[in-house]
Order: sequence, then structure tokens, then C-alpha cells
Amino acid sequence: MTGRPLSRRRTLKSAVGAAALTVTAAAGAPSAAASAGPDAEQTEKPTVVLVHGAFADAASWNPVTERLQHQGHPVIAAANPLRGLTHDAAQVAARLAAIPGPGVLVGHSYGGAVVTQAAATAPNVKALVYVSAFVPDAGEVLGELAARFPGSQLDAALTPVPVPGADGTTAIDLYIRPDRYHEVFAQDVAPPTTRVLASGQRPLSASAFTDRVSGAAWHTVPSWTLISTRDRGIVPELQRFQAARARSRTVEVPTSHLPMYSRPGAVVALIRSAARTVTA
Repeated sequence: MTGRPLSRRRTLKSAVGAAALTVTAAAGAPSAAASAGPDAEQTEKPTVVLVHGAFADAASWNPVTERLQHQGHPVIAAANPLRGLTHDAAQVAARLAAIPGPGVLVGHSYGGAVVTQAAATAPNVKALVYVSAFVPDAGEVLGELAARFPGSQLDAALTPVPVPGADGTTAIDLYIRPDRYHEVFAQDVAPPTTRVLASGQRPLSASAFTDRVSGAAWHTVPSWTLISTRDRGIVPELQRFQAARARSRTVEVPTSHLPMYSRPGAVVALIRSAARTVTA
């Protein structure tokens, strides 16, 4: 009988079998990137921290939060106490300190002032995004800043409510009158939606307009600004002035003071532009 010795035939057969198993395993096993799933991509992105403004809560960011999460961004919609700028900025700064890695900090309306001061003591904030927001400088007072550019319809729509202060004295909480909420705050959002938002609004302490800003992070942190050109709360002229002063990358959108509902895609696009500049 001719042919290869038995030992060589067995060796060859074993080698072929091992190779087949290797090929089969390689074909059936996902790559490292594929097995990691969408979370692997997500961890490469900076955390986006959304800070709401007055007369709202963290749920005001829901249309934006959903879109960012769908695109793989880790998102935190932070609770803004609305108890005054000093207190609120300290609370947000504490929340930022608990976040590992770099972050993109986003503020809407009064939340813009909060993130401006909070980020001044938060070294992990690598980009600031302002949405229809106050962008004050150190030493400024929001009430005085707003008065430099008249035309806001907000003051006349507010209802002051006396409440017990933390020190036992009487403080003032501010609400937007429900019958003015749609017209002043979100005229391009569906009325059924604004009625729900108006009924659930959280009050802002009047002290927020008299507190003095202690620090302005936009001097050292790059910023992006969405200017709402149909804003009846923070007038567009003030938004443009602040953006120019901060040397912010700016987009103008024909929207009310609530673009998170009327133009969420534009808000998300701006946040993603900022996030792309940050290395996690």
C-alpha cells in the first residue's frame, strides 16, 4: 500500500481540522467593536449636561434628550433649583464634579447664566452651549443686563407670589401667567403643549435677577450659541450682543424662546457640533 505514512496523514488531518475550526470561529465571532455594541461608541463621546431655565424643569429638554441619546450621546438633564444664581450654580457645579471625563454644558434661558458661573469652577467642562440664553459676564446682574436691551414681553407676564424664605423672611417666587405663557414663551409651539407646560411650570426666585455673577467660564471655555430670532423673552439683540462678546460660534434660528420644542433638530445639531470638538 502506497501513500503518506499514517503519522503524517493524522498530523495533516489534525491541522486541517484545527484550521477549519479557526475559520468557523472567526466567521461566527463578532469583532471587538461589534461585540461592544452601541455603548462602546457612546463612551467615546463627552457627557452632555443640559440645564433648564426658569419656569420649567429638566423635562423641558425631553425632545433634545431623546435625539441625543438616539445618536449615542450620554446625556444628563440636570435639576436646576431656580433658587437664585449663587445657589443654582453651586448645585450644578456639584453635579458636574460627579461626572467622570469631559463634558459639554448646555444652558437654556436663565440656565445660561447658571452654566456660565458653574463651569468657572468645573475643569471637566470643555465646551459651553447657549440656547436662547443669558450669557452674563463676571460682575453683571441679570436684571440690569436685560434692561440694556428693551423689548422683552416677559416682565409684564409675570405673577409674583410671596413665599417663606430659607432664613424665615418672605421671598418672592415668579411665575408666567398661564394665559400669557404661549404668547410670550413659546408662540410657535402647539397650544395644547404650551398649556401643559404652563400648568407644570416651576417658579424662579426673584433673587435670580439681583444676584451678581461671580465668574464667567466663556472667557476660557469655547462656546456655541443658538439665537432665537423670534424670542419674546430674551430679545434677539441681547442674545447677539452676548454671543459676539463671548466670541461664540453662532447660529440664528427663527424660533420662539422654546426651541427645544419648536426646533429640536437645530438645538441637537449645535450641541453635536460642540461635542465633536471634545475628546473623551
